[in-house]
Amino acid sequence: RPSKKSSPFQQDTNQPTIMNKLLFNIPRPTVPVFVRNAPRTTADTTALSVGGKPSEDESGKPPIEEIQSTSSSWVKSDLVFPVRRIYCVGRNYREHAIEMGGDPDREPPFFFQKPPDSIVVCSPQHPSSTSSTSIPYPPKTSSLHYEGELIVAISKDGFQIPVHNAMDHIYGYSIGCDLTRRDLQSDAKQKGRPWDAAKGFDFSCPLSPIVPQEEVFKSLPLVNHGDDENNHDRDDTHEEKLKKMQLILKVNGSIRQQSSIGCMIYSVSEIISHLSELFRLQAGDLILTGTPAGVSEVNVGDRVSISCGSSSGGIDGNFLMPCEFVIGPQNH
Repeated sequence: RPSKKSSPFQQDTNQPTIMNKLLFNIPRPTVPVFVRNAPRTTADTTALSVGGKPSEDESGKPPIEEIQSTSSSWVKSDLVFPVRRIYCVGRNYREHAIEMGGDPDREPPFFFQKPPDSIVVCSPQHPSSTSSTSIPYPPKTSSLHYEGELIVAISKDGFQIPVHNAMDHIYGYSIGCDLTRRDLQSDAKQKGRPWDAAKGFDFSCPLSPIVPQEEVFKSLPLVNHGDDENNHDRDDTHEEKLKKMQLILKVNGSIRQQSSIGCMIYSVSEIISHLSELFRLQAGDLILTGTPAGVSEVNVGDRVSISCGSSSGGIDGNFLMPCEFVIGPQNH
């Protein structure tokens, strides 16, 4: 009987096991979490943790540390949101679809991605400070455009998520800018090429700190009808609250973009549901939900400010932390 040949891939049990070592360590980008400056309860603290578990410091107190910011109503927690992927929705506002030469009717949404390390956290400054986060003007373009957007932070994994369950996968919200090398994007469109160079360059995703969902909607009374599995009042109420928020982008103090979130072609819940048909969403994912009409160029020295709130509610008119940055000179 012929002897059985061993596979060339079979491990030699007489040799010591060799553990692979990383050549270098690449840390995952993170976004700080900010909360309201108010007395906190155990339930409030639990809601802040990405995994739903409260985090405490050595003294056993909730992880809250007061800081100076553009508003005394915000404080920074010691929680950070680790970023896994950044998804973006294309042309999700009717008027923007028109200005970009697209179909304003409701067609299936399309998505693209930015690399996680393209984020730049625009942390709030002291009210008396005139400095802002600097975003270097990118190379290989003469047409850098701003696109202000609401950003959704995912904390619960899911695949093929039903619309009525989508809000349960959200940890919190941010606002930011999908900076775009418009000339490179236009050239890519004409040649049928990917948008990576136009959308995914270094520093192309400035954003504000994340505010947990429960913090955003804390003041909103919710109806509890028991354990009926068909009861989606919480989701509907939060979604309606989101739709009333006003997204405003200013350049050098002048309003360039202004729209309610309710003007989206696809709502936040619908975006999450559609995206989860293509990818398994996981904790750490960010979703840029589209930009309103009014996109245009920014140049070196221009100061960009993005806010999301309402004159009739929120903290100092804002439901979320503002995102502010200035376009700096090109890096060399």
